[in-house]
Amino acid sequence: MKNKLLERVYEHPLIHTDELEKIMGSHQKITFRKGDFILQENHIAQSYLILESGLIRSFAYDFNGNDITTDFFCPEDVVIEVLSLFQRVPSQENIQALTDCIAYEIEFNLFQELYHSIPGFSEWGRLWMTGKLFNSKQRSLEMITTSAKNRYQNLLKEKPQIVLHSPLKYIASYLGITDTSFSRIRKEI
Repeated sequence: MKNKLLERVYEHPLIHTDELEKIMGSHQKITFRKGDFILQENHIAQSYLILESGLIRSFAYDFNGNDITTDFFCPEDVVIEVLSLFQRVPSQENIQALTDCIAYEIEFNLFQELYHSIPGFSEWGRLWMTGKLFNSKQRSLEMITTSAKNRYQNLLKEKPQIVLHSPLKYIASYLGITDTSFSRIRKEI
């Protein structure tokens, strides 16, 4: 399963077979139990994961101390706190397993070594980061321009596993609405 998963995630025309083998060999299998923290606020991220199975969320506390979900990670996603990992600063977010999870981890220093020695890997990284920047901008605009009901319907369509495995309060905070509003929207749908 590891090789197929990592082949899909790292698919890029500039990554040659022998280089892909080197990249895949740099990942170690890791498991998490439901509730385990992968990264905690004020710690510096030391690695990133490729999720094979399970559901993970990232969250932060707002100025009132409320737990706000900032992202969900599903199978085949790269589980990462970009700012902490690449800027080497303490994270403002927490990353926690919502279910039992299996993932493949690559340590920051090993990633850096591969990134600077395999041109196709650095191109893959730029492409991946560009996609994440696009998604982030799209989500920011969606929070302003799209109704909560439509944001929920989009989530159902794009990542239905979130609705199946996440507590509803986490989904509500991700959508930027109260539990009560979310309950009403779910009844309408």
